[in-house]
Amino acid sequence: MMKPIKNVAIVGAGAMGAAYAAMFTDAVGFNVCFVARGKRYERLKEKTFTVNEGLYRIPAVHADKVAAPADLVIVALKHHHLAGAVDDIAALVGPDTAVLSVMNGLESEETIGAVCGMDKLVYAIAVAIDAVHENDRFTYANPGKIVFGPTADDGSGPDLERIAEALTRAGIHNERPADIMRAMWWKFMVNVGINQASAVLRVPYGIFQSNPDARDLMRSLMEEVVVLAPKAGIDLRPGDIEEWERVMMTLSPKGKTSMLQDVDAGRKTEVEIFAGRVVALGKQYAVPTPVNATVQRIIKVIEGGFGKF
Repeated sequence: MMKPIKNVAIVGAGAMGAAYAAMFTDAVGFNVCFVARGKRYERLKEKTFTVNEGLYRIPAVHADKVAAPADLVIVALKHHHLAGAVDDIAALVGPDTAVLSVMNGLESEETIGAVCGMDKLVYAIAVAIDAVHENDRFTYANPGKIVFGPTADDGSGPDLERIAEALTRAGIHNERPADIMRAMWWKFMVNVGINQASAVLRVPYGIFQSNPDARDLMRSLMEEVVVLAPKAGIDLRPGDIEEWERVMMTLSPKGKTSMLQDVDAGRKTEVEIFAGRVVALGKQYAVPTPVNATVQRIIKVIEGGFGKF
């Protein structure tokens, strides 16, 4: 039996990365660090994190100076930062390392696996964590859960029991569904809906909890994913939208999606892996996706800073 996970490295120090770093730091038996290089490393090496009013001094390690492989690597980057960080992730990987990406979209595992080997990865999604980064402070009301499963069905890959034990010890609820790819697409559907609708409306979860028109926009975006999923061999159904709405009602009304946080901060969004992916799949399978096509255009205008004239 392998030794329990002790050394946890986190790549990505945004809202979700900071929240998970704090959870592992608060638990017993973990050594936690951020790993980066270049400007990201310079920003992190002297940084003190305020997470839910607690102060955390989490070590930052330069990716070129990693002393030993990590037991668990958590990747919590934005999609457009991943290509510049895959070498950082690879520097952390040894024979017994497990890599768990909580990134949005359907692409990150394959991108990381192409460099590190798919046998080091599990598929994973983060559900219902409402982490927010504003004014250099990180908060979350609901830690949510991590849903994960193997990238292969032949019993190879990281030890899932070992990962589950570490997550549980850190106080992170976790599940292993029978069909992890269905779970991945469910999260993709959720992000296509709530992230994009919140970004174009500029509103937090509370508006979707109380306003039928806001929910209808969210649902229209998600329904296009539900129609596409069977074409890709994924069993999504209209009831999966209702499942998300039940989860959404448990979130902090003041909580903001990651895309809304990006829009508010004037940062690049992940619209390419949400609406952009839906539109591309629609073309591939000859399925109309007019709502996502329209929202993609709106978000690209917002990203361009339409007020700067």
